[in-house]
Amino acid sequence: MDTTLIDNGILKQHLIDPEICIRCNTCEATCPVGAITHDDNNYVVRADVCNGCMACISPCPTGSIDNWRSMPVARAYSIEEQLTWEELPPEIAPDQWAAEGVAAPTAEVAPAAPAALAALAEPGTQAFHSAHYGATVPPWSAAHPYTNLFPPKSPTTATVVGNFNCTEAGFESETHHVVLDFGSMPFPVLEGQSIGIIPPGTDALGKAHHARQYSVASPRNGERPGYNNLALTVKRVTTDHDGNAVRGIASNFVCDLKVGDKVQVVGPFGSSFLMPNHPRSHIVMICTGTGSAPMRAMTEWRRRLRSSGKFEGGKLMLFFGARTQQELPYFGPLQNLPKDFIDINLAFSRTAGQPKRYVQDLMRERVADLAALLRDGNSHFYVCGLKSMEEGVVMALRDISNESGADWETLGDTLKREGRLHLETY
Repeated sequence: MDTTLIDNGILKQHLIDPEICIRCNTCEATCPVGAITHDDNNYVVRADVCNGCMACISPCPTGSIDNWRSMPVARAYSIEEQLTWEELPPEIAPDQWAAEGVAAPTAEVAPAAPAALAALAEPGTQAFHSAHYGATVPPWSAAHPYTNLFPPKSPTTATVVGNFNCTEAGFESETHHVVLDFGSMPFPVLEGQSIGIIPPGTDALGKAHHARQYSVASPRNGERPGYNNLALTVKRVTTDHDGNAVRGIASNFVCDLKVGDKVQVVGPFGSSFLMPNHPRSHIVMICTGTGSAPMRAMTEWRRRLRSSGKFEGGKLMLFFGARTQQELPYFGPLQNLPKDFIDINLAFSRTAGQPKRYVQDLMRERVADLAALLRDGNSHFYVCGLKSMEEGVVMALRDISNESGADWETLGDTLKREGRLHLETY
């Protein structure tokens, strides 16, 4: 990295395009140095923290993250400026460079190293970064995904053909299974991909709502095989992270949809969180709440292949957590899956009279099985759910690896490089 370019008063500032960004949080969750933050309007990059490592580039589903501007250091766009943007600013004109007393760049400017802006950088780093081990490439045998067929400015329309509560009826924390049909409009998706739903209306500032991202819960041939449809798993948001009453704009819109309603859809998104096609591949799925959506898609695709009688697949292992059994999406259907098809482990953290149990606790109870799978090059691990679960899950994998005699740093890097450990948390 050519830091003399910084010394000459020029940096290449990393920016996020607010017109394309669907606010999915992938970049912030992926960034290993905490350079990305957001408010209710935009996701933005801290120029004083970003080190140009490019870890956020590949996981971004829309490409909005891949934007740069050559800037005089003294005029680097602040977080406050970026949070107000509706579109990216234009490149600085030659006369503006002169006005800053800086010669306009005549060659490609390298991204700025944090050492170049040390006076502004925030001190302190974490000892363990779970996001470091998340793959940004798909498994070698994954099918080819189609992405961004319908960008935010050119959505397509889908029709609601099904909507039902997939948690126990009457429970206050509803999670809905919603089926959308695309008619004659091609909308191919793979297990692990996601779509964006644009809620109708405008926000408090009179601006059209941004798309909200939801993982697809159905396999590649549709919720109903042979039909051009897909399913989503959507929890109705009624409180924020602090327990205060709120009404989630998109989640309530989707949960209240009626059969026949029309919705605006963008996407599909996602090119790495994909299941392997190799029949002997083992799949370990670790999820909480609506993070079950891609796991349901993968499980259902394997179930359909198995029912054909011509498929002998590898192992399927599921670690699924929720606060209570009543809040666990698809609890009933899970109980009907054959035990020789999938190894199901359920964790409940708020069951009355019972100790709190989380998915990482269940993983530590299955050390022998997981250690064997970690040693097997055909094993693939998928983690999806709230961001708060990610570190505990990856640390459990680390401890299981080390306890079994395998060095986690070596194994973790191998899993990442080969696209066999995928983290999708929010």
